[in-house]
Amino acid sequence: MGQQATPVRTAGLGKAVGPEPTAVSGAVLLLPGGEEISDRRPSPVWATALIRSLGRRFARAGREEGLAVHTVHYRYRGWNGSEAHLAADARWAADEVVRRYGDVPVCLVGLDMGGRAALRAGGHEAVNSVVALAPWLPEEDVAAPAEPVKQLAGRRVLIVHGTNDERTDPELSFRLAERAKKANRNVCRFEVHTDGHTLHQYREEVRSLAVDFVMGALFGHSVSRPVEDALAAPPPIGLRMPLAAGFGKSLRR
Repeated sequence: MGQQATPVRTAGLGKAVGPEPTAVSGAVLLLPGGEEISDRRPSPVWATALIRSLGRRFARAGREEGLAVHTVHYRYRGWNGSEAHLAADARWAADEVVRRYGDVPVCLVGLDMGGRAALRAGGHEAVNSVVALAPWLPEEDVAAPAEPVKQLAGRRVLIVHGTNDERTDPELSFRLAERAKKANRNVCRFEVHTDGHTLHQYREEVRSLAVDFVMGALFGHSVSRPVEDALAAPPPIGLRMPLAAGFGKSLRR
């Protein structure tokens, strides 16, 4: 008997979070974390509590605007070096949004390795904004090319990182934001003081910040004063903006 062919893995979109709008005018793609190297399939519950709760908040805030929210199901758990599987799956998902909903703006929202995928895939023509939460980024190596940022030109970019993150280095996300800001003024970065990788301590503030930013990027809503200031401020001020305790309490979303 001949050897059985290995089935080709395909990425997928989870079902819409909340009621799917009858007329979609924008989309958020949620990109969970992953591993540096792994050819295993992600678990069905791979998305963290923060990603799941963010999805619900986005769906609720954008219901009247026609916002569709989906979690991306990766083919592999790992980034896997030059294959950059998670970024490729994010680009596939943006293509799938265009196929399903037409020419609507897309925001990529990623956590950990998903944050790297969001930043890397941000150059997709349908993507107008990127949110990277505690993004995993490679250590800088003079022998290797730097993590690219040119693809982010013309996009709105928000990076959020806890200062006590012991899994992903907040200094690396600052340096990437610094390089990105030179090519794109619409980059901002918030620091969550004393919080760790999962941003659990200030989860409500992080969710409010992300929703505020995304509704502004996708639908032209006015954003909060801290986001305005962070986008307008020159480096390093707008890239080390502290996320205030209680942020979002006055925002009605």
